[in-house]
Amino acid sequence: MLFSSTIFIYLFLPVVLVIYYGFLRKNRKLQNYFLTLASLFFYAWGEPKFVLVMMLSILVNWLMGLMVAHHKSKKNLVMEKVAVTITVVVNLSILFVFKYLTFTANIIQQVLGFSMSIPQIALPIGISFFTFQAMSYVLDVYRGKGLVQRNILNVALYISLFPQLIAGPIVRYETIAEEIENRKETWDDFLDGFTRFILGLCKKVLISNSLSVFADNAFFSLDTVSVAGSWLGALCYTFQIFFDFSGYSDMAIGLGKMFGFHFLENFDYPYISRSITEFWRRWHISLGSFFRDYVYFPLGGSRVNKPCLIRNLFVVWFLTGIWHGANWTFLLWGIMYFVLLTVEKLTNFPRTQPGKIGSVARWAYTMFFVVLGWVIFRADSLSDAFSYMATMFAVNRHPFADTAFLTDLRHCLVPLCFAVIFSMPVGKWLRSKIRKDNPVLNIAYALVIVLLFILAVSSIVSSGHNPFIYFNF
Repeated sequence: MLFSSTIFIYLFLPVVLVIYYGFLRKNRKLQNYFLTLASLFFYAWGEPKFVLVMMLSILVNWLMGLMVAHHKSKKNLVMEKVAVTITVVVNLSILFVFKYLTFTANIIQQVLGFSMSIPQIALPIGISFFTFQAMSYVLDVYRGKGLVQRNILNVALYISLFPQLIAGPIVRYETIAEEIENRKETWDDFLDGFTRFILGLCKKVLISNSLSVFADNAFFSLDTVSVAGSWLGALCYTFQIFFDFSGYSDMAIGLGKMFGFHFLENFDYPYISRSITEFWRRWHISLGSFFRDYVYFPLGGSRVNKPCLIRNLFVVWFLTGIWHGANWTFLLWGIMYFVLLTVEKLTNFPRTQPGKIGSVARWAYTMFFVVLGWVIFRADSLSDAFSYMATMFAVNRHPFADTAFLTDLRHCLVPLCFAVIFSMPVGKWLRSKIRKDNPVLNIAYALVIVLLFILAVSSIVSSGHNPFIYFNF
C-alpha cells in the first residue's frame, strides 16, 4: 500500500485515525497494540507472506535486546558483544537471502563457469529499511541510547510502524524510544503533520510522477535518444528521485507527527550543495548517519592515518552501494562516491575555491557528478549506463536534438521549473514569512494547502501512473 494511493488516503488512514483518537484515545497501551496491528496489515496489503519475515525480525531482535540488557546489568561485556554479533549476523543473513542470494549465485556461476540452479527469490517490500531499523534497536540498547523493551509488542511497533515502514526514513531507536510509551499528541503537531503529509504528497504526485514519464522516455530509448534528450532525461530523473523520495519522507514525518512521533529530517535541500561531502550531509540523512555511527566511527572515522581513512571510506561506500540493490550499477555508484569523497577529504577540494564564482563552480562540479551518478543508479546494467553516458557526451554519434526531445521539453517544462524552484529552500523561506498572528496569511496558507491536496488527489484518481523508486529498497 502506498501513501499516494486512494485506498490509503480514503480508507486506511481515516479508519486508523478514527479508532486511534476515538475509541482508544485514553488508553496508550491499546493505542500501541492497535498501531502495531494496523502497521502489520499495512505491510501485508501487497504480499501477506512477507509479514512472516518481519515477524521473524521482530522476534530475533526482541530476544537479542533482552540478552544485551541482561548481560549489561551483569556487566558482562563479552556476552553483550556476543548478542550484538548474533543480531548483526542474523539480520544481515535475512537481508542477504532475500536481496543478494540470486545476485551472488549468478556471479559464482559466471566465475566458476558451470551451470547451477539459481533461485529466484521475491524481494520483500522495504526490507533494507526495516532490517536496519531492527538492528538499530539492539545496537542502541547496547550503546545505552535507549531502554530495552520487555514487551515484544513495543518492539514490533517500533520496527513495523507504518509511516516509515517501507521507505524510511530509517528511524533510530534512540530517536523515539521514549515516545513509544510516553509520547504526547497535540493539535498543533497533528495539523503540522497533516500539512507536511499533503506537501509530501504533492511533491511525489505532482512533480515526481510528472517527470518520471520523460525520464522513462529517455532511458527506454538508449539506441535512439538524442544528446539533448539524454541530458533532459537525466535531469528529469535527478529531480524525479529527489521529489519521489523526499516527498515520501515528508509524508512519513507528517504521519508520524499525527500520531505523536517525531522523526528526524531525511533531506535538507541536497541540490544546493557545493561539494559531494555536503551533498551527502543533506541527502538521505538517516542512511548516512546510520553508516556513520555504526560503521564509520567504530572503524576510526577520519581520526586515523590516510590509508585507514581510505579504507573506512571504502567500506562505508561499498556498503552504501550494495544496500541499494543487487546490481553492479549500485556498486559502481557507491564506488564513484567513494572516489570523490576520498579526493575531497585528502585534498580539501573544492572548498579551496573562494568567492561567488568559486561558489557557483563548486555547485556546478557537485551537480555534474550527482547527475552522472543518477544515470548509473537508474540504468538497468553497466552497459546501459555507459551507453547512456556516451550519448550524453556525444560519443556514439546520436543527433544533438530531435523532435522527441522538443516534444518532451515542451511537455515537461512546467513540472521541471517547479522542480528547480522547490529543490531550493523557497518553501522554507515562504513559511518563515507567514506570521502566526496574521489571520489573513494563515487563511490563505490553509486554502493553498487544501487546493494542493485536491490537485494531488485528482491526479492520483485520473492517472494510473504512480511509480515509486524506493519501494523495493
